[in-house]
Amino acid sequence: MAILPTPLEEAPRLTKMLDGPKILFKRDDNNGFALGGNKARKLEFLLADAIQNGADTIITTGGLQSNHARLTAAAARKYGMRPILVLRGDATTECNGNLLLDQLLDAEIRTVPSGLRNTMPVMEDIAEEVRDSGGEPYVIPSGGSNPIGAIAYANAMLEIISQASEMNAKVDHLVFSSGSGGTQGGLLFGAKALNFEGKILGISDGASRDPLIHRIVDIANGCARLIDSHVLVSLKDVDFLDQYAGKGYGVIQKEVVDAMVMVARAEGIFLDPVYTGKAMWGLIDLIHQGYFEKDETVVFIHTGGIPALFAYGKELAALRG
Repeated sequence: MAILPTPLEEAPRLTKMLDGPKILFKRDDNNGFALGGNKARKLEFLLADAIQNGADTIITTGGLQSNHARLTAAAARKYGMRPILVLRGDATTECNGNLLLDQLLDAEIRTVPSGLRNTMPVMEDIAEEVRDSGGEPYVIPSGGSNPIGAIAYANAMLEIISQASEMNAKVDHLVFSSGSGGTQGGLLFGAKALNFEGKILGISDGASRDPLIHRIVDIANGCARLIDSHVLVSLKDVDFLDQYAGKGYGVIQKEVVDAMVMVARAEGIFLDPVYTGKAMWGLIDLIHQGYFEKDETVVFIHTGGIPALFAYGKELAALRG
């Protein structure tokens, strides 16, 4: 589904503006499928597994403006399956952003209270409904974050290493938004399997450090078992910061908007307020703190999420001031 490899491109004006390490963008927002995003990689593996299991219905979950839900619905339609989305929030709110795209895809939307974090029981009940009606469901967890989905980011790790080599660049750090653990788990497994010596830093989109770091380790080691690898990832391998989560998932603040504006005006690259904007706020603040050496190279993985921009228009305008 995705057009791979996605570009790895320099950000010279942003690098100069921040007077810090050399910054490169890994453009997983620009992978050519259903307005892009990191979940497209995961869904290639998850949909293949669904097809092998004879599924005709795909069930997944996320917030009302979930990028994963949008991409999953598009992937299901591409392969002739029925998408059912369990979304946290009120679907009667203004229809825009990812929710608008879900409706264009004619996804069946079931809403649950926004405070309900564990929606797996709801999805299992829906799966039973599908079976009772003669269908074959396939349930995908939030973010596509299980070993089958996360193994895609071991592939992405190989891509980054290969592209950096072609550019004669030594990557010292990977920085990205981390929320459900799949992207970071896959990258950690890939890094160990490929002997990547740089650091892998996840910046929270709202999740607390515990228990997410345990989930990241479980996913990484699940990737290893999936392909009979002897690689073992432990908690000491996980670098994860939650101090940039602000007031929680989906709640934006001025520092995030400032980071989005800076990147847009320096490089013509758009970030979203839920995921990549928070990760960029973290990266900028860490640069100001001297977390990185000036002669180092940082790859910022742009995990997508652009449609969510249009659901936060009023908040962005107010905070931009």
